[in-house]
Amino acid sequence: MATKRMATGFSDQVTSLVKSLRTEAPDCVASGVVDMATGMLLAYETVDSHPPEVLDLLAGATLDLFQGRTVLMIEDLWKERRQQNGHDGHFFQEILVNSENVTHLFVRMNEQQDVVAVVVCRKSVNVGMLFAQVRRVIREYSL
Repeated sequence: MATKRMATGFSDQVTSLVKSLRTEAPDCVASGVVDMATGMLLAYETVDSHPPEVLDLLAGATLDLFQGRTVLMIEDLWKERRQQNGHDGHFFQEILVNSENVTHLFVRMNEQQDVVAVVVCRKSVNVGMLFAQVRRVIREYSL
């Protein structure tokens, strides 16, 4: 059973999560945490330097992926059809995006659905291992 990693405060937990994802996800080149309530990138760690505009766009893209207008319409329709209108959770929990050179994995935190962890890996990553490692690390945090 995984133990919860506890740091002194939310900011410390976020920083620790980003470091753990960066070191423990296979072929990882960057990791970060996005707050969906504010649309801000809370913390990140990367092997390369990136312009701040790119990092800001990552937070916005994450927000669009999980809570864009069409996504929310789909979730509302599913809730209505499944008669779960009082259900506050989100249906989309993990999203994998393959680009030309890298693979991005976006995962909602278990306890705080408005916080999303982002992991960017080399395209050669074993996707099964990526999911397994990221899920294991996320289970250890109570964000």
